[in-house]
Amino acid sequence: MSDARRIVFWRHGRTDWNAAGRFQGQSDVMLDETGIAQAAAAAIELARLEPAAILSSDLTRAVDTARPLAESTGLDVVLDAGLRETFVGVWEGMHRSDIEREHTEDLQNWIGGTNVRPGLHGETRTEVAERVRTAVDRGLTLIEPGQTLVCVTHGAAAMSGIASLLDLPLEHWPIFWVMPNCSWSIVVESEPFVRAPWRLQEYGAKAPGR
Repeated sequence: MSDARRIVFWRHGRTDWNAAGRFQGQSDVMLDETGIAQAAAAAIELARLEPAAILSSDLTRAVDTARPLAESTGLDVVLDAGLRETFVGVWEGMHRSDIEREHTEDLQNWIGGTNVRPGLHGETRTEVAERVRTAVDRGLTLIEPGQTLVCVTHGAAAMSGIASLLDLPLEHWPIFWVMPNCSWSIVVESEPFVRAPWRLQEYGAKAPGR
């Protein structure tokens, strides 16, 4: 439908921790040189979607990813902590190999979509999905029917938010993989008579050569 709104979930560019295989969670890690280049390349592609608003996690790696798109479109970046990455408790800063060795069962259950608390006292997937959806709802007030909202966020947060918007049962959420750095996914508003209010148009797209 011509007045359907569109949401672009855009994962931040690469950081040193991403390159080293360390879990970031809500630790405020900056983009590395590769991540900065990824953001610039992706911004060229996303500008073609003519976004009407840019909503971003307030963590530095997301804000710096959003910046080149804001500069090319003339839009302001609206910050929303609801788009932050999953808080993963004691896993934050740990290398994946160490988590696999020290928290084997919890990691397997979390990756498998079980609603467990990562890192002993982190956020469950449904808790993350709820705050991401609430943030997206705030972002949607910034656009009109037929327009596009870009949400600059994080891998696990984007996955949980998208699965929730599609009204998928929790046990089906693992069909989505964590999007690569600086890739994006698009959901589009459904027809009024469709049960799920949003449908998936694209998942894990990247700028050419990235």
